[in-house]
Amino acid sequence: MNRFFTAFFCLIVAVCCWPQNTLAQNPDEPASRDDVILYMRTMHSHDTMQRTMQVQADSMRALFRDQFMKDTGKLPPNFDSKFKQAMDDLVKNMPLDEISNAMIPAYQKHFTKSDIQAMNAFYSSPVGQKVLEELPAVLQDGNQAAMPLLSKYLSDWQAQIKKVFEEDSPPGKSAPGAAGPN
Repeated sequence: MNRFFTAFFCLIVAVCCWPQNTLAQNPDEPASRDDVILYMRTMHSHDTMQRTMQVQADSMRALFRDQFMKDTGKLPPNFDSKFKQAMDDLVKNMPLDEISNAMIPAYQKHFTKSDIQAMNAFYSSPVGQKVLEELPAVLQDGNQAAMPLLSKYLSDWQAQIKKVFEEDSPPGKSAPGAAGPN
């Protein structure tokens, strides 16, 4: 009987304390550094950043390739292999750990502890893990679809900027950045 009362007493104390603990959590409580680090681990942020940068590197190669062809009418020798090597080096040597550490205060500024917990719950789920796995491929497909639009937009914008600077240049002088007599 004594054990029954002891167990019953422990149960009552636990039940009484449990709502206080859950209610004591402030939904506006700031996220701690550890909360954000857990979130970044859940997101596989290091690997995701690396894969995303590789996708972006491939898109940049295509953009630079098109720009070289447009500007000069030909590509430098071994353009693709040299550019690929340069981008691989860029991605490989990117200080991802330092970047992640530098980003922690921004997450703390914009997300509460409960926000981070909810994001962790989502990205820990099967759908969240699928999002993380598929996101680089989605970006790659999206970039390929957007590249012609982006290329045309940048060409039009470049022509517009060139025109603005030509209008601002006094007669007989070259616009800044324009090729002039040497």
